[in-house]
Amino acid sequence: MSSSSSSVGRFVWYELMTSNVEAAKAFYTKVVGWQAEDAAVTGMTYTLFKVGEVHAAGLMALTEDARNRGVPPCWTGYVAVDDVDAGSDQFKKHGGAVHVPPRDIPNTGRFAIVADPQGAVLALFKGATPQQAPAFGTPGHVGWHELMAADWEKAFAFYATMFGWQKADAIDIGPMGKYQLFTAGEQPIGGMFNKPAKIPAPFWLYYFSIDAIDAGAERVKSGGGTIINGPMEVPGDMWIVQCIDPQGAMFALVAPKK
Repeated sequence: MSSSSSSVGRFVWYELMTSNVEAAKAFYTKVVGWQAEDAAVTGMTYTLFKVGEVHAAGLMALTEDARNRGVPPCWTGYVAVDDVDAGSDQFKKHGGAVHVPPRDIPNTGRFAIVADPQGAVLALFKGATPQQAPAFGTPGHVGWHELMAADWEKAFAFYATMFGWQKADAIDIGPMGKYQLFTAGEQPIGGMFNKPAKIPAPFWLYYFSIDAIDAGAERVKSGGGTIINGPMEVPGDMWIVQCIDPQGAMFALVAPKK
């Protein structure tokens, strides 16, 4: 969980805060195929999800601060920046918010939890040691980042200013308007669109890559999770399902059909 100049502006870590760590550990190791490893973090219990020997994501209990703020179980993506303090200031300057001010994680780096002007939450991160961004799109790693925005055009302008993201193709999704792909560097890493009215607030959704979508959907259901959308075909001969885990955190899977 660290960043270098080559990963600035890219998502470099994903973290689940949940109300039941052991249940979440059992669910995600089954659904995504991760191995779980307890990490030595001072003053707290922290679990690393691994693909082989590569760390893919983290798991921790909802903090007292998060519970006090009414935060439900949720996934948070960490974006690498050159300076967490300056990045937090920029979020505030451009209409965003800082929920957790910059602080250090011993031997790991510095982070802050922030929100864009429309309320979607993510984290800023600068690692203590250089490391490349994760293996995007390979099984066990995140294969897509999706922002359900109140106004995606304003949201894109904000993130372009914050992280240097650029527009890629835009896909017509009918009555819902456009689905705008964005890049960090040359590769499209996600998309954003205007959320359906039934979704109460903007948020980031993270898609974990697996080997086959139907089998993954079955693992979600047999593990006590809920499929809320899909399986649905998307461009690139891929399929997705959007899900809620047994504790209530939303996530998604992306994979070939078989």
